[in-house]
Amino acid sequence: MRRKLYLLLFAAYLLFLLDLVFFAEYFGRTQIGQEYSYNLIPFREIGRFAAMWSVPRYRFAALYNLAGNVAAFLPFGLFLPLLWKRTRHFVTVVLCTLCFSLAIETVQLIFRVGSFDVDDLILNTLGGAAGYLLYFTWGLIRRKRG
Repeated sequence: MRRKLYLLLFAAYLLFLLDLVFFAEYFGRTQIGQEYSYNLIPFREIGRFAAMWSVPRYRFAALYNLAGNVAAFLPFGLFLPLLWKRTRHFVTVVLCTLCFSLAIETVQLIFRVGSFDVDDLILNTLGGAAGYLLYFTWGLIRRKRG
């Protein structure tokens, strides 16, 4: 019964994530009349947003981009090991998160929705790793309570 609940929550999360990434117009996903942008240089956008942190009026944009990309993939890293035994290893979760994020970024590039950004791959993968660490920590706590 618990696994079915996790599957339902995971499916809802994936639908929400895909809607956010591909269809959320209020996040600038549709760039009609604009030239498509992409970033292939690691840490370029991360550095730009980190520098924005020092300007109070841009702080929210910096926090939204940096923390948002991490937070968006945290559930991915948490749900994988809860649902499938084969993904109960840190490296497996990190690689699955990287591949899923790369697939999303590639679709964005092909269909020119949002923007392809290698820094998103880095932040999303970090989020998946953080999700796995939550899963692992939660397991340790449950074992100690016994």
